[in-house]
Amino acid sequence: MRFEGIHHVTCITGDAPGNVDFYTGVLGLRLVKKTVNQDDPTVYHLFYADEQGSPGADITFFEYPGARRGRAGAGMVHTITFRLGSLEALDFWQERLAGAGVATQRDGARLRFDDPEGLGLELAVVETGDAPLVAHHPEIPGEYALQGFDGVRAFAEDPSASAELFEQTLGFLPAGDDTWEARGAARGGFYAFDPPPASGRGAPGAGTVHHVAFASNMDEQDAWLDAIRAAGRNASGVIDRFWFRSIYFREPSGVLFEIATLGPGFSVDEDPEHLGEKLILPPAFEQLRAQVEPLLTPLPDPRASWATRA
Repeated sequence: MRFEGIHHVTCITGDAPGNVDFYTGVLGLRLVKKTVNQDDPTVYHLFYADEQGSPGADITFFEYPGARRGRAGAGMVHTITFRLGSLEALDFWQERLAGAGVATQRDGARLRFDDPEGLGLELAVVETGDAPLVAHHPEIPGEYALQGFDGVRAFAEDPSASAELFEQTLGFLPAGDDTWEARGAARGGFYAFDPPPASGRGAPGAGTVHHVAFASNMDEQDAWLDAIRAAGRNASGVIDRFWFRSIYFREPSGVLFEIATLGPGFSVDEDPEHLGEKLILPPAFEQLRAQVEPLLTPLPDPRASWATRA
């Protein structure tokens, strides 16, 4: 069994309207599902991705309104890297982000910056045979758009402690310098470690990563659960999230991993042309709509003003 790269990365925000504005308005991703955290349905779970809501392009956020800023430390992901197709695309993003007041640091074919709440992001020019996962935006030429995840970087005190699980159980391929690749038949993505900051362990909060999910084929989820438990990791069991099925566990450095299936996908309960336009609750949560909807921050349809902007 092999993972088809990264499925999604879930983070925390304290400001859903600002979050929507940055990830759709500035980065040009599509809001593909506006729903609730199924473990705490009083708060949003927002999903941004390519035009189809594909695994591999899906950055998601739990909103805890007014949450204080967190900081990444040992046992936490600190940077999420998206792919670009060319140096010209990187030039475009350096100029676009500067115009939006976002400070950047360029290192060759990589551009590093933070989102408005301090989440570490990176754009990298990557040569790959993987299909580009692109969202449409009137201000961003398609050839310059973000093309999905390349990988994530985490802080770890002892990267070697995770190597056996990664290589013997999860099927990660060593890529040198405390870096591994999760590569399947159609897609891949990297997972890398860096030494933690002097402050040591971090503090969860706005602008931090909650977990990273790797993409599993639909018929392999039970086998993955058996393998994780055989490796001595405490796993959640298979949880039905309606749009995918999930298994959660912590890898030895402390980062929360999820194994999420490639389907059934976000269009199972929404017209693909209208993803993310209204609050969608999984069937098991629909009975709570009258209770939870008044608790959620009102959010506009980010594409409603496109005709004017174009």
